[in-house]
Amino acid sequence: MDAGLRPRSLLLCAVGIVAAAALASACGGGTSSTAQAASQPQLVTYRSDGLSFRHPAAWTAYPFRWAGELHFRPLVYLSTQPVHDPCSTQGNTTSCGLPVRHLRPGGVLVIWQVNGIPAMGLGPGERINVGGHRGTRVVTPSGICKEIGADRTMQVAVQTSPTPSPLTYLTACLRGPNLAQNERRVDALLASTRLSSQ
Repeated sequence: MDAGLRPRSLLLCAVGIVAAAALASACGGGTSSTAQAASQPQLVTYRSDGLSFRHPAAWTAYPFRWAGELHFRPLVYLSTQPVHDPCSTQGNTTSCGLPVRHLRPGGVLVIWQVNGIPAMGLGPGERINVGGHRGTRVVTPSGICKEIGADRTMQVAVQTSPTPSPLTYLTACLRGPNLAQNERRVDALLASTRLSSQ
């Protein structure tokens, strides 16, 4: 009886050793792929009327909702931390700020909005293309993002209709560490963006 079971036991043992070796090589031999995965996060797609883009899954999209009238139209906020309602009304006056009070270390806040005031042109900045539309890009250590503790402000203006017309704007607030990495991620977001005419 033992003699009949021995070959089967040896076979099962051999299969177990091969499986263990395969698992060990898969777990231990993936150093470069693990590093690559860390620098290239999983992406998800945001879609709404007239705007779509891909962004890291760790950045949460918060579509803007406001019942009142504003001189600009926020489209969506994208952040590594929760956001709050940026607008408040006192009497007949509505004022809006940024939807984050203080950006955490390594934090990112991206704001997409359309300015309701027609512009005559794009203004200064590096000339770029966003979804087939002309745009400009300016990166500075100051700007509006400094008030929430950011180390870098990226501002992009996109012309989606012949001027004079409202422009679509992206503002990205970045706080270190990982400034260069997050700036590249915002650039990748812009490269994936599709915008319809406003």
